[in-house]
Amino acid sequence: MFPWTDKVETVVLLSKLSNAPKLDINIKMSELDLTKAEAKATYEEIQEYVKKQTGLHVTHLNIAQIKRKYGIIERDNYNLPKDADSRQPNCPPDKERVIVNAFKRFKMI
Repeated sequence: MFPWTDKVETVVLLSKLSNAPKLDINIKMSELDLTKAEAKATYEEIQEYVKKQTGLHVTHLNIAQIKRKYGIIERDNYNLPKDADSRQPNCPPDKERVIVNAFKRFKMI
């Protein structure tokens, strides 16, 4: 502190080191394990796979029913019917088989 003032001044030298240590890491995606989130296919991916493999058109309702049957629903359905007695068509057995095959293909079951 200077005797004739009540302020403190600081001078700092900031410099950038040009030879700072570096660490290069190369990771191949094939070496990484598939995470649970990456293993889940979207409804559209399942529909495209089924259409390409069998020529059948499966709806989101069919996929959701089979997901519910195998216990792979992640969240609650907020789009519930207004009438408690309303009925939904069940997924036919032939479509169920191809959807299950798609689930196995995408490692969902």
